[in-house]
Amino acid sequence: VQLAESGGGLVQSGGSLRLTCTTTEHFLSLNDVAWYRQVPGNQRELVATMTRRGSTTYSDSVKGRFTISIDNAKNVVYLQMNNLKPEDTGVYYCNGPRSYYFLRGYWGPGTQVTVSS
Repeated sequence: VQLAESGGGLVQSGGSLRLTCTTTEHFLSLNDVAWYRQVPGNQRELVATMTRRGSTTYSDSVKGRFTISIDNAKNVVYLQMNNLKPEDTGVYYCNGPRSYYFLRGYWGPGTQVTVSS
């Protein structure tokens, strides 16, 4: 699986983190991309999406605080997270919502984000 998330960590409420998803040019050329988060015991939740045309959508819980972006020169997808809240805690994953990986249940290792109150 050519998806590798990084950049998570422990941060206080109100703080910021930038997550990075390293992938391939091939993957980005074929797929929309998205960030998901998962809390133990729950299903993965869609947080942010960017289409190949650059359109973005966000879940209501993160709208106005998170920003998804792509650096095509580096083949990375970012998730800038500002004004973090304890409920943002979870493991964050990137994937393509209709990609070969997603449809077969292939995911990267994820990156843990913990927001303390």
